[in-house]
Amino acid sequence: MAIHPDLTELARKISDRSFTLGIIGLGYVGLPLSLTFLRKGIKVIGYDLDQAKIDKIAEGKSYIKHITDEKLSSFVKTGKLAATNDFKRLNEPDAILICVPTPLTAHREPELKYIEATGEAIARVLHPGQLIVLESTTYPGTTVEVLQPILEKSGLKAGVDFALAFSPEREDPGNPNFGTADIAKVVGGINPGSLTLASDLYSIAMAKVVPVSSTQTAELTKLLENIFRSVNIALVNELKILCLRMGIDVFEVIKAASTKPFGYMPFYPGPGLGGHCIPIDPFYLTFKAREFDIPTKFIELAGEINTAMPAFVVQRVMEALNEHGKALKGAKILILGAAYKKDVDDDRESPSYRLMQILQNKGAEVSYNDPHIPKLSATRKYDFGLTSTELTAENIIAADCLLITTDHSAYDYDFILKHASLIVDTRNVFAGQEVGNKVYMA
Repeated sequence: MAIHPDLTELARKISDRSFTLGIIGLGYVGLPLSLTFLRKGIKVIGYDLDQAKIDKIAEGKSYIKHITDEKLSSFVKTGKLAATNDFKRLNEPDAILICVPTPLTAHREPELKYIEATGEAIARVLHPGQLIVLESTTYPGTTVEVLQPILEKSGLKAGVDFALAFSPEREDPGNPNFGTADIAKVVGGINPGSLTLASDLYSIAMAKVVPVSSTQTAELTKLLENIFRSVNIALVNELKILCLRMGIDVFEVIKAASTKPFGYMPFYPGPGLGGHCIPIDPFYLTFKAREFDIPTKFIELAGEINTAMPAFVVQRVMEALNEHGKALKGAKILILGAAYKKDVDDDRESPSYRLMQILQNKGAEVSYNDPHIPKLSATRKYDFGLTSTELTAENIIAADCLLITTDHSAYDYDFILKHASLIVDTRNVFAGQEVGNKVYMA
């Protein structure tokens, strides 16, 4: 079947970089992706339902810590970057990249409502010659089984009138070594023409593009990457619990094992998994696997271990308090770190939230400090209404226990150690220091 001539015209626009790019979802994936194309001279229209983000961009101001105002403002001033919550304007871009959330339901099943709603919005204004690429992490088959039928409600045929592809995001917020443009971009299309268009588009902004045979392959690639991490983190989390019982320093073990130049790479234990990917993505595959009557035992076991880590940490807090002659009920617990990893302002799926919930349920008085997150926003699961407690000597002394959950570089750990009466450390920040009976590993 012959493709629509407007797709041939799109190929020309991509070739001479005269196309307009639309990016739906201006969060930790969509905003850095916008900048990556803007730096190559591509005009970008960003779409988001959050009016606060739209207003910030209009002012040339960033709402993500590792993206400065300076990086945004020049593109806004020159008209290269605009943002809107008017999804009727999705007919304006030549290519549209979908970067919307894909969370889990309460029963740990894929929640695709954001993809579906986005697909419906595009379908209402879709016209021949557009390229649609889904970047949101999801299970194999989503692009062709869920998104494509929605888009074809427009009366247009995927692969003929418009191109359709999947390319998983690989954003790592705050990583100084790998920006969006530096990370190889995996791309799968529903047909060869869609693959070529999507690959050519990403080649403009990305250092390397890796074409694969199908959208399903590209979808599973992202899941494998995060399942690999989830399983290995679960392994070291389990080893940490064993090592604590055996009186062995698991971090010393990992350091020693890391001297082997082949067949090993280090992973580190912690208080639980955080971020939008690793705690969620593996369950997208376990869901799809049930369709084929295949039990994914490794994946589910890793999920169980990682999910149980906050409860283990609270148990260690109870033990540490008990050795100091105190009960958890009524104790003042100051948590250091609300972000899911160090030196970022990203608190999505942070294990600190689950820790706060468990501690409060057991009668503890909980406060927190995070230099990157001054206030805890309400989420679908949690609404603590807390603001960051200033890390003064008085506040540290007043706490019965400091629980270190995120090892931010901004913390003065010598100052903390000097004034704290008890510390439970989940990140090994006091390794090699003389800490007496002040610090308990968890």
